[in-house]
This record gives sequence, structure tokens and C-alpha cells, in this order.
Amino acid sequence: MDRATRTARIARIARIARTARAARVARVDEEAQQPAPPVTFTGRKTLVAAGVAVVLIAGALLIRPARQGDDARPPGPTERAASAVGMGAPAAAVDLTALVADREKWVAGHEKDDASWAVLGAAYLEQARRTTEPAWYPKAERALKRSLEIRPAEKGNFDAMTGMGTLANARGDFGTGKKWGELVRAQAPKRWAAYPVLVDAYTGLGDYKAAERSMERLLDLRPGLAAFIRASQVYRDRGWREDATMAMEHAGGAAKAPAEKAYVLFRLGELSWERGDAAEALRQYEGALRADPAQAQALGGRARALAGLGRGGEAVRDYRMALGRAQVPRLALELGELLDALGRADEAKVPYDMLRTAAARGAADGVNEAVVLGLFEADHGDPAAAVRRLTQEWSRHKSMEVADALAWALHKTGDDTAALEYAKKSTDRGMRSADFAFHRAMIERGLGDDAGARRYLQEALRTNPRFSPARVPQAKAALASIGQPPAGGPENMQPTRPWVAPDLPKAAKPKPAAKQEKAEKSEKAEKPEKADKAEKAQKAGKTEKPRSAGA
Repeated sequence: MDRATRTARIARIARIARTARAARVARVDEEAQQPAPPVTFTGRKTLVAAGVAVVLIAGALLIRPARQGDDARPPGPTERAASAVGMGAPAAAVDLTALVADREKWVAGHEKDDASWAVLGAAYLEQARRTTEPAWYPKAERALKRSLEIRPAEKGNFDAMTGMGTLANARGDFGTGKKWGELVRAQAPKRWAAYPVLVDAYTGLGDYKAAERSMERLLDLRPGLAAFIRASQVYRDRGWREDATMAMEHAGGAAKAPAEKAYVLFRLGELSWERGDAAEALRQYEGALRADPAQAQALGGRARALAGLGRGGEAVRDYRMALGRAQVPRLALELGELLDALGRADEAKVPYDMLRTAAARGAADGVNEAVVLGLFEADHGDPAAAVRRLTQEWSRHKSMEVADALAWALHKTGDDTAALEYAKKSTDRGMRSADFAFHRAMIERGLGDDAGARRYLQEALRTNPRFSPARVPQAKAALASIGQPPAGGPENMQPTRPWVAPDLPKAAKPKPAAKQEKAEKSEKAEKPEKADKAEKAQKAGKTEKPRSAGA
């Protein structure tokens, strides 16, 4: 895609964000400035109105006594959480707990309420996202399937269908997520909630063009938090880091609740970390924790940034705190490798065991952790088992992450020729990843291509010079051992023999100036004479034709 098209897309997202904000402000201003209708009072009218009002109020009280919820108070925790999960936005932990308790109580006495079952399933999914606890997924599946039993997909139970697609994506089953998203889109093409599911599913399957088309459609239908987050994700996968950051900043403008702002700040921290700005990433992660202290992902991100800044002790502390809140396999792998890099190999066994346990528990609840397990086995276990696991995963999901992990596992088994083919699939698309570049560099080096290894080692350290406490020293050592190319350029660009001027045909000698002027004058004089002769011949031909006709 050329620069003009990218610039147009950036301007389009900014225009959509401005339009959405302007519409909200205009609506508020219009309601505030609308004049009240004139009211005139007379004695008789006042008495009649008062009597009617007394009768109506008395009747209303007899029909339904006043309740505590009749006063105009702001929405409570249940309403806030229901609104958030309905919009596909993060919800606060307290609000989410209240919503789950409320809907569980309600469906216990109203088993045929399909909408409440769908809301309960969505609340379970948000609990799983917040806590990264896979035990919530079976609960969500049961609630959503119960909703579909009451009101099947053929009758348009779109909330439950969308929830099933979101559940499949969260478990890493992107093929199933795609089927549910496409089913909703086929029945209701303008239902915006189907498109976040499709963006995530297509991305997991490696169909990045379809993900981009779904993201564009989502921006057209419903510009807002969910749309801007997906736009940032698509741009990040294309390697457009500035565009991804800008889209996520627009998502921050659309965020309202503290939980929403915290999630956006966490994602901004991830983008800052990937481009090598550890100090900025640390600020974003800390901002996320101030907005939502219970967010374990932001705590793990802060640990990653601290490790990159050389504050290893603080990083270990934060990693352990994050894993105490949520046993995320990727965070356990990062902590183990940090402890290895700090020379504390005995302590690293604990997070590695935690990784295995968490992955096994997730697998029992239907969660797919093939990529993390494959990378762990390749570096710290059985590379052959990693190749088998990741080959099976590649048959289902052809994403850049799976291609990179499979390439690294093949490299660890010594099959660099096959590894290079998968490494190309992860790096040639354009995504700026220091880990991807490092893996390809080591594969190129294993094949004896020092130039390719040098290029990707430099790219890895240029993209993020602190990308891993374990692999950055390896990258620097490998780059130092390869060295710089010899002066004068590559050997195949040097001539093998001295240059010899080729034999060229001699150019014609130019005419002298005087002769050239004389020839031009004679040519100009001949042109009028030729024109006169042609005109006379034409006239003579015209005069001869009538004679022949008369004869």
C-alpha cells in the first residue's frame, strides 16, 4: 500500500473520531439550548390542572407503590457492567461481580429468558479476560448455549452468537470464531458487533487482508472504542507503528470508564515496548495500574519494562505479583528467562513449572497455548516435541506468531532450511518485531548467510534494543562475531578485470556553418517553386475534364 493511501486512512480515522465527538457535544448543546415552551397560567386552569395531577398521582400509587429505584440516580454497578459488556468494552471488577451475581439470581427464577443468559455468558467472558482464569470459559459456554437452546440462531439470537464467536477467539479456536462471526454477518450485515469477532478471527487465522476489510467495515458502522482498538491491531500487524499508536490514542479518547482507559493505556504500553521505548512503556503501564489497580496484564507489562531498563530486582517482584493474581503462561516464561539471565537458574524452575501447570489447566478448559508451549519447549525442553505441536497448530492457524514459533523450533532441531521458509512468513509481511528478527537472524547464521544474519540482528536491536534479557546478549555477541562487511562492498560487485573502453562507431562530422546556411537557403527557395508547379498542374487538370465530357 502506497504512502498516499496510508495517509488517507489515517486522516479517515481522525475524521471519524472527530465526527463522533462533535456529534455527542452537539447533542448535549442542542438539549441544553432548546427553549422551554411558553406556559400561561389562569386561576381556573391552575385549579383544573392541580385536580388532575392529584387524581393521577393517587391512581399511580394505588397501582404501584413507589420504589427505591424511582429516583434519578446514576447507573449502578450492574447497569454499568451490562452496558460495558454489551459494547464489547472492559468492565470494572466490582461492577462485573455485581452483574454476574444479579444475572445468576435472575436466570435461576427465569430459565426461559434467552437475553439474560446471553448477558450472563458475556459477563463470564469478561471475567475470564480480566482474571485470565480459564475456568470461566466453560461457564460462559454453558450460558451461551442455554440462550441458543431457548432462541436458536435461526431466529436471530445475535447476542448469543456473537458471544460464542468471542469465546472461540478467546480460547484460540479462530476457525470456530470465524464461523460464528460470518453467521451473524450473513443474517445481519449491519450489526456492528459481528465485526470485532471477525477481525480477531481472521487475524488468528493469518488472513490479514480479510481482517483489514472487517476493520474498515467496523469503522463505518460503529466508530468507537472497539473499532479503534481493532484498527490499532491491524496497523500494528502491518508494521505501521505510528498509525497503530494514533488509532489507540483515539480509542483512549472514546474510553469513558476507568477500566476502559486502563485497558487502552496497557495497549499503548505494549506498543511503546515493541518499538523499544521502555521508559514510555513504563509510564503507560503505571497509568493503567493507577486507573485499574487489579489489572494483572499491566503489572506484567511493568515488570517487562523494568527488566528492559536494567531494574531486575523490581522486575522479578512485579512478575511474581502479577502471577500471584493470574497465572498467565507467557508471563511465567518471561519470569523464568529473566531469572536465568540474572544467574538464578534454580529459582527459574518455579515459574517454568507454573507455566506447565497453567497450560495444562487451560487445555482442560479448552484454551489453546500452543505458541507459548512451543517456544518454551524449543528453548527449555524438547525441540522435537515443539515442532510436532507447532506443526499441528500451523495446519489450523497460519498466523505470523505460529510461523515464527515453528521456525524457531525447527532451528533448534537443526533443520535451518525448513526453518527459513517459516521465518520468511513471519518477517516478510512487515510487522516490526525484535523477536521475529532475532529468530530469523540466527536461522540465517545457521545456514552460513552472514549478510542475512547481520541484517536481521541489526534490525532486532534497532527495533527494540531491550527486547529480551536472555536474547539481547546473544544478539550482540553474534553480531560482534560476524563483524562488518569488508570495505568496498560485496565480492560479487568487484570487477574481475581492469575496465577497458569499448570500441564505439565514430560519429559523423558536422557540416561547416557557411555550407549549412547555404543549403538551408536553397531549400527554402525550392519550396515556393514546387508549390507553384503543383498548383498549375492542378488547374490544368480541372480545365481538361469538361472537354472530354463534351466530346
